[in-house]
Amino acid sequence: MSGQWQEVVKLAFRGERFRDHAIDLTAIGEMTHFQSMVAETAKTLWRASNPDRERLPRRFEERTRLYIRRIEEGSAVVPLEVRIEEPEQPELLELEPTEVNEAIALLQEVYRAVEMDQVLPERFPKSLVPEYEKWGEGLADDEVIQVLTEGKEPARVTATSRSRLATFREATHEGHIDVTGKVLEADVRQKRFEVWPDDNRGITVSFSLGQEDVVTSALRAHRTVRVQVIGRAEFSALGQPERITQVDELRVQSVGEPGYDTTARPIEDILVELAAQVPQQDWEKLPRDLTDNLDHYLYGTPKR
Repeated sequence: MSGQWQEVVKLAFRGERFRDHAIDLTAIGEMTHFQSMVAETAKTLWRASNPDRERLPRRFEERTRLYIRRIEEGSAVVPLEVRIEEPEQPELLELEPTEVNEAIALLQEVYRAVEMDQVLPERFPKSLVPEYEKWGEGLADDEVIQVLTEGKEPARVTATSRSRLATFREATHEGHIDVTGKVLEADVRQKRFEVWPDDNRGITVSFSLGQEDVVTSALRAHRTVRVQVIGRAEFSALGQPERITQVDELRVQSVGEPGYDTTARPIEDILVELAAQVPQQDWEKLPRDLTDNLDHYLYGTPKR
């Protein structure tokens, strides 16, 4: 596949440490954390806009991955880019980094609000406050990180703004938890997954190496099984579980196949009706092996 680079944001590091547009290795962690913030914000925004979708879109992780290809002058200015691959079937994937742009725009709103001592944007999930609060931990009192995008006021991160952001974090406490839900996402490398008790929000769970098979099996069979997690969790002041930090028991429960609705229209009739609404020229754009390799075109799995 061919592709193109597209700049989405610049991080400007201001201070004596960054003179001669140099980035020391301790500042690399700030850029790594910025990547994490953008990725988590993009996921949260997508799920809020798509409550009925269980999986992230195909290649979502790749589309939110940021790259450094140069450092510019002005203390030290780091342009961050995304790599947009051009797929075999362009109509199946948009070529704009929509998810990244939306996440960065919200991130800028948050830090501008913090700097001006205003209320955080209403659409900003409070569950991300701890992630945002950590950014800039390595900054000295006289150092600044600016988030720069074309046509918008820069957002600034300083030691002072970080302390202000900390006031938005709800007081948390730890306690026992017993929750059951779907497993819709798992990160084997980081040893964590998300359990969804309902369709509104997931809870991050840290698991051990010995629990990995249970987690991955539950992810594959998420339509027909639920996982019961018993252990310890961090709770917000409002009593909402924020993160499960210790898993004492992990049980898989079968929920069986969904019941059959005898009054529902036959699926064949619905498919014929929908197919008739698609212009013939659009059908001709579809790959010839779409039926045999549907998972490949939707999720990027290897072709058969």
